[in-house]
Amino acid sequence: MGWKNIAPLREALAALPEIETVCSYGDTVTLTTAADVDPAQVERVARMLMPWRKGPFELFGLFIDTEWQSFMKYNLLRPHFDLRGKRVADIGCNNGYYLFRMQEDAPAKLVGFDPSALYKTQFDFINHFAKTQIVYELLGVEHLPLYEEKFDTIFCLGVLYHRSDPVAMLKQLYKGLDSSGEVYLDTFMIDGEEEICLTPAGAYSKIPNIYFVPTIPALQNWCLRAGFTGFEVLETSVTTPEEQRKTEWIEGQSLEDFLDPEDPAKTVEGYPAPKRVYVRLTKESKA
Repeated sequence: MGWKNIAPLREALAALPEIETVCSYGDTVTLTTAADVDPAQVERVARMLMPWRKGPFELFGLFIDTEWQSFMKYNLLRPHFDLRGKRVADIGCNNGYYLFRMQEDAPAKLVGFDPSALYKTQFDFINHFAKTQIVYELLGVEHLPLYEEKFDTIFCLGVLYHRSDPVAMLKQLYKGLDSSGEVYLDTFMIDGEEEICLTPAGAYSKIPNIYFVPTIPALQNWCLRAGFTGFEVLETSVTTPEEQRKTEWIEGQSLEDFLDPEDPAKTVEGYPAPKRVYVRLTKESKA
């Protein structure tokens, strides 16, 4: 993704009207209002903020059809967690779609971590109208151990494979938890019972910063080395064109362009097509 000049985006946000809204946090994060809203202004700002990766959102009749149908991942994980009264962090939170959804559990605190100024501005666009108490920090996972508070539950979805030292990142997640706690993690995987991983020479599925794609046993070893005592596989799933696809709200390519047109079970580079494993990691109190 290329860099955007954030200044005009922030100016456009500042010009948005202050109105009362009703927010619905279902599969589509939806905002409605009885006030007069200029739909052209709302759409103009939304399109300035492209590309929209995570969602979808609907603002006063404007449907933002994001690249990812993020509700599919959220709904997959939903039966496995209860956030009531907990301090919760989402690492690599993008525009905050999952954080908006998590409000249904009434957690004590919701904090998103993501160093992208564009994604922070997308969040601010939605939150300008939603007016939630979600905290959004322009920080990465490496800042988590130094953060001002610890968390009961941490979500880290689709980040680990972007890190050249996955064990170090898992240790950062471990240090971000209170004396006990849980991490919900998803990452690319390859099938196999051996403790090995794929190390792409260049790109994987046209993504250049993919370093390691482990088998589940290899991932478990990483997590144990990082200090976690519990490792529970929740689900595995192959990414489908229903979940990730090109829409008018993104720029560039999507999953259909990343797979071998002759064999969708492989990436264009000849590697196994993207498959994810979802795990729950636990840290037990040593007291």
